[in-house]
Amino acid sequence: MTLDWISRDGKLILSARIVRTFSYGFLSIILAIYLKLMGFDDLLIGFVLTATLINSVIFNLLSSAFADKFGRKKLLIIYAILMAVSAIIFYFTSNYLALIIAALIGTINVTGSEVGAFLSLEQAILPQTVSDIKKRNSIFAIYNMAGTFAMSAGILLSALPGILENSGITRIESVKVLFLLYAMCALAMIGIYLVLSSKIEIGCPSKMRSESRKISPRSKGIIAKMSMLFAVDSFAGGFVIQSIVSLWFYSKFGQDLTTLSYVFAAAGVLTAFSFLFATKIASKVGLVNTMVFTHIPSNVLLVILAFAPSFQIAVVIYLARMALSQMDVPTRQSYIVAIVNENERVAAAGITNTSRNVAQSISPSLAGFVIQGLSLSAPFVFGGILKIAYDIGVFVNFRKIKPPDEDLNP
Repeated sequence: MTLDWISRDGKLILSARIVRTFSYGFLSIILAIYLKLMGFDDLLIGFVLTATLINSVIFNLLSSAFADKFGRKKLLIIYAILMAVSAIIFYFTSNYLALIIAALIGTINVTGSEVGAFLSLEQAILPQTVSDIKKRNSIFAIYNMAGTFAMSAGILLSALPGILENSGITRIESVKVLFLLYAMCALAMIGIYLVLSSKIEIGCPSKMRSESRKISPRSKGIIAKMSMLFAVDSFAGGFVIQSIVSLWFYSKFGQDLTTLSYVFAAAGVLTAFSFLFATKIASKVGLVNTMVFTHIPSNVLLVILAFAPSFQIAVVIYLARMALSQMDVPTRQSYIVAIVNENERVAAAGITNTSRNVAQSISPSLAGFVIQGLSLSAPFVFGGILKIAYDIGVFVNFRKIKPPDEDLNP
């Protein structure tokens, strides 16, 4: 695949995305285990993980408010520096307060998918890195596909502590090696961001400060509606995050972790390739139709999954669902930045991503109550029904609001 239509800045952003999501892959697996090895109880571990989610909310809000006033490049570099500082704190100290601070400042991601402030800024920048407006959907597909593959590779690296432990290094020290690697990834990102050009800022640098303050009433309404709908989607998604699905396979069918790792790896590959198919579909039927009419079948499959009678059938249903469920991600990201003005993109991405972060942080704990009070499979039904309601809401509210390139090619 030739990428001549992506500018140098676009290729640098893709490189940063690969490095970052690779590091998120192994950190999402080992962080809670490391804290457990350090002697912290489940409640204290939960506080650290919650702090990482609070970080995403705060930093997304900061990006929305200040990125186009302070400078997108500067903010990306600062976030990468904080990422390195956080990794160093985790490596050198076991002081609980220091670890909480590290989680709050460090743009650490433990969800298995990217939700932090880097995403909002890069999402706003990407449309400016393509030479043809018709390629906007493609850049988001490549961006997400590269990140998904990199994160899968990072997850495989989480086996490194076990290898080091067999060579005589203590368990805690072997896990700490990955924090050093995380810091090195952050340093690599700093290097990448330092060579970004001024073209990643909003169109006219001399007017950056005044323009970034202006969000049209039309865009405010769009951002508000999108934020509410995305909150519903993420709240529903919190019932079926990967750890809950893994628990369901493990408890209901008695499968070992090795078998489950193969299932989730296959799901990751299907998800990555689905991003490219989403782009092709969107070019034919439009972004909103692609978002809605790939998402509804995936959520029907999610409800059906709850009633799967065997492990084999459950795997087939789950993989079919994962081949469809993330096709709305690149199309959603492309749509958001396309229907607002250039100087409104960071705000639109930051606010909508923040609504997703806040909503998703609530539902996993509620899923525990649902499992305990109803059944192990009930979260799939709850999540699937809520997600279908979100799809209907998107179609009703946004089917007539088209990006400029779709208006040009009805």
